[in-house]
Amino acid sequence: MNALICTQRPVRAITFDVGGTLIKPWPSVGHVYAEMATRFGVRSIAPASLTQNFIRAWKARSRFDYAKESWFAIVRETFGEHAAQLPPDFYPAVFDRFVDADTWRIYDDVLPTLEALTARGMKLGIISNWDARLRPLLANLSLDQHFSSIVISCEVGATKPEARLFSRAAEELGVAPDELLHVGDSVEMDVRGAERFGATGRQIFRGRALTEAWQIKSLRDLSAF
Repeated sequence: MNALICTQRPVRAITFDVGGTLIKPWPSVGHVYAEMATRFGVRSIAPASLTQNFIRAWKARSRFDYAKESWFAIVRETFGEHAAQLPPDFYPAVFDRFVDADTWRIYDDVLPTLEALTARGMKLGIISNWDARLRPLLANLSLDQHFSSIVISCEVGATKPEARLFSRAAEELGVAPDELLHVGDSVEMDVRGAERFGATGRQIFRGRALTEAWQIKSLRDLSAF
């Protein structure tokens, strides 16, 4: 019996988180911010410093509502003392920039896995804490065509790990909770959120040694069962 799948009934559907699971900013958040700042006349800001500031600002928030103004606040914190140099129209411009496909990269294991799972008849979906940019972004990346259900926090009015998102996905995919496997990069949001709903959760742990039973090193591991 495969160790990845431990549910009462066979898994009939797999859902995925997006950021850190299917895609990542490219070359980095800091590079995109620096590029946009240069367009608005603010130059010579190190992308690595911006990335570090962004991570710090993001981690400082225990809850996030994914509203546009909340993102603007993170951007201002990321730029720190340089924020005073940025005009008001910079913020919606950098916000919209992250809808463009070239600001993201699809992880190498994503497309082969999605194609293999689809060929086996597996139902696929997305459960993501994101804002209204996600659907156009997925379309720009040609990822939306792989999924029968796309559940986004801004449309549901709740964020993972709340059960409402998992419930919506299971309903749209036509499966019971214990027939659903969810994969993401967060233990609390993805693994624990799925388990509280009655589904199975797995954490993607690329490039690192596995330390827990719920971790997988590649999405290709999902094609093995």
